[in-house]
Amino acid sequence: MNNKVVFITGATSGFGRATARRFAQAGWSLVLSGRRTDRLEELKKELAGQAAVHIATLDVRDADAVAAMVAALPAAFRPVRCLVNNAGLALAPIPAQKVVLKDWHTMIDTNVTGLVNVTHAVLPSLLETGAGASIVNLGSVAGSWPYPGGHVYGATKAFVQQFSYNLRCDLQGTGVRVTDIAPGMAETEFTLVRTGGDQAASDKLYRGTTPLTAEDIAEQIFYVATLPDHININRLEVMPTRQAWSAFAIDRDPA
Repeated sequence: MNNKVVFITGATSGFGRATARRFAQAGWSLVLSGRRTDRLEELKKELAGQAAVHIATLDVRDADAVAAMVAALPAAFRPVRCLVNNAGLALAPIPAQKVVLKDWHTMIDTNVTGLVNVTHAVLPSLLETGAGASIVNLGSVAGSWPYPGGHVYGATKAFVQQFSYNLRCDLQGTGVRVTDIAPGMAETEFTLVRTGGDQAASDKLYRGTTPLTAEDIAEQIFYVATLPDHININRLEVMPTRQAWSAFAIDRDPA
């Protein structure tokens, strides 16, 4: 078994699943978590011929469950060399004044609390690994660039960025690296989740352009995690070539 272990949250779809496949291709051992057991089992079956795989059904919002899962990791899957905090979601792409409060809470509980829960639980293992260990947090360009309907989602990703920076300060001297990877438009299940399963809305968003793919981001995560031990990428903002910023919105009086 390869002594390099990667721990990936939200491994059942999108960036997480593509990242699991990329690390498996390189022979890393995998700890994969997510809320959909059937998908975890399918992924384990798919990757078992390439790498050792340990799966665990997990809701990252539950701090006790996260701590118990990490404590119960088989000896062969520790210490962890790379933690990929990928679990997250966006909901309610509508004006803030129309959002149901529960949707805000769900985003905060998953994107902020969940990330903190997992990081805190896995950190001792990363510190045990020391030089070359990496924490890769999945942020978003939404954490830096506001847009209508971004409200709490963008705010949670701003947290990811600042938490990553502050964590890096605290880990100075331990050898553990921290990176905030901030993707722009990427075609995954993200928009389906955000729109409540509206396939037409998802198709419309990506129609006529060339978005990033889950595999594009997985490649960047793998790159960051396999750099020489003395290199730390603090933040990596990745956008499709066909996506850029837009002009400020101006509210004007009627003509």
